[in-house]
Amino acid sequence: MAWSVASSLDRVGHHRRSADWVAQLWRSPDARLLKLDADASFTTQADGTLRLVKPFVDHDPQRHLLLGLVEGAPVFAVQAVVDGEVRSLREVGGSLSDVERDIAAAATALVRWHQLEPQCPRCGGPTRVTDGGYARHCERCDEQHFPRTDPAVIVAVVDVDDRILLGRQASWGNRVSVLAGFVEAGESLEQTIHREIAEEVDVTLDRIRYFGSQPWSFPRSLMTGFFARASSTAVCVDADEIAWAGWFTREELAAQLEAGTIGLPGPSSIAHRLIATWRSEPTVW
Repeated sequence: MAWSVASSLDRVGHHRRSADWVAQLWRSPDARLLKLDADASFTTQADGTLRLVKPFVDHDPQRHLLLGLVEGAPVFAVQAVVDGEVRSLREVGGSLSDVERDIAAAATALVRWHQLEPQCPRCGGPTRVTDGGYARHCERCDEQHFPRTDPAVIVAVVDVDDRILLGRQASWGNRVSVLAGFVEAGESLEQTIHREIAEEVDVTLDRIRYFGSQPWSFPRSLMTGFFARASSTAVCVDADEIAWAGWFTREELAAQLEAGTIGLPGPSSIAHRLIATWRSEPTVW
């Protein structure tokens, strides 16, 4: 999952402001459309790839969202009735190619945003879709609005013996994961990390290293991943967000996974990638 490289989805930010240009792309012979249902789920082909269809109706700028160009070919998204068995990005993201994942993530985020904010958050007036779907314009106060992204941190905490701290919420069954939380108003990412880890498991940290990020459109988060070294190891869970947490060596984690006593996050998540990176190589500070 090449989240650290440039995306092959060209979002054509300078051109999509022209409604005529976007409409012309819709009529392009190589245009493709991803249909999503009201839950922002979609269908895949038998081989697991995205099911993209050719547009065949007249272009509707209020419904047809231009995601961008892939190797020059325009890709759109629309919320509509979807035939067949649908899957969410959370379910199938790990099996999609990098560019397909970018398409699905952009489509999911935009569809959910247009669902949630059809009116102006400033004055309550009606808004219209502009910029090919990446903005809404208020007809009452003339304000321009853009999709909001909620930043969150997700942190693989390790101790001086290179054990990893994993925990679970009460609703997760036997699945465990690294710890995460949303950035609060006025916080830096680093401040959020210290606060969240202290609140959830009462562990203090002395070093933080950036790992990578991932769009997580459930509904509109950006997960920023880090490794952090613990300066304390006594764990006291908050019992609100975290029901249980504990330290694992690589051997202990492998044994419990093989026995089926615990499970890990799905392969489409940055949580999975953080844990997999720790399992495959020593944490270097």
